Amino acid sequence: MPTLTAKQNIKAIVLTIKAEEQSLRSRYPILNWQNSIAMVILLLSLSTLIGVASLYYFAVIPSWLCILLAAFITSISHELEHDLIHKQYFSDRPFVYHFMMLTVWLMRPNTVNPWYRRQIHLHHHKVSGTEQDLEERLVGNGIQSPWLRAVVVTDGLLGLLFNAKRFSREIKGFKFLQVFNAGFPLATAYFVTLYGVIAYYMLQFVQPFELPKWGAELLALAEFFMVVLIVPNMIRSASLNLVTSSMHYYGGVNNVLEQTHVITSRWFLPFQLFCFDFGRTHTIHHFVPNQPFYIRQLISKKVRPVMAQHGVRFDDLQSLKNANHYPVKERVS
Repeated sequence: MPTLTAKQNIKAIVLTIKAEEQSLRSRYPILNWQNSIAMVILLLSLSTLIGVASLYYFAVIPSWLCILLAAFITSISHELEHDLIHKQYFSDRPFVYHFMMLTVWLMRPNTVNPWYRRQIHLHHHKVSGTEQDLEERLVGNGIQSPWLRAVVVTDGLLGLLFNAKRFSREIKGFKFLQVFNAGFPLATAYFVTLYGVIAYYMLQFVQPFELPKWGAELLALAEFFMVVLIVPNMIRSASLNLVTSSMHYYGGVNNVLEQTHVITSRWFLPFQLFCFDFGRTHTIHHFVPNQPFYIRQLISKKVRPVMAQHGVRFDDLQSLKNANHYPVKERVS
């Protein structure tokens, strides 16, 4: 049997993905109600998040359970944002579309706004695997040092500050203030609250002091948001950043086959839980970007063996030791 070229392998994978989607839609016509499905998912996620926060407020559930549930719920809103960026829902109804964009940002306030992220994400598809891929580099892709990677993965603001000079040299058009200001006002409020609470308890440890009544009330509000929104999004974003920065290659990339590998390793399961199985499904998105996230979930089991057969790598965690560089010796020509 003749060896297929990279282009032929890519075509075979794309055809399989589209065929599986078409088969699924034929069997379940409700999937054609794409806008309605997305709106139901959004409203259910939002109402569930508010419900979980209410249960915590009234002391029905403990803080740890609220944090874990909220982290899982907000991971769904990330998938919705990803699809909205690719105009999968309400593209012909601007008011509804922008309402959904705003809502998913409110649920994930530690991110840049989704309108700016749309720019860098669409650019990501054009330059994935290169030094121009700002989106992936912002979350740790291509970093050699495990310590710096850990900082970038867990704290987007510190990661931006630490890498600003390097990005200015290497990424065309990069402007620190443009990225920084893209988080205003939600990410700004998020980090002010996070670092404010941390600073308060550090000061209390060094030299205990009593807050005035208004200060105590403000602290109580900040602590509430820490449990229902801030810490959950720390877990969600760190899980997503770890998975996505591990599965995307950086350097040595020439085509879609080489942009990502699929992560199915059991060591990543706890992180997959809080990024909606991103590691096992995101590679599908690189081959067929315009596809709802739930479709990818439903077809991934059948598509993964085909991707493996046609040259997509699986669980290439060794690439982390080489700053995510693609293993050139195993390239499909």
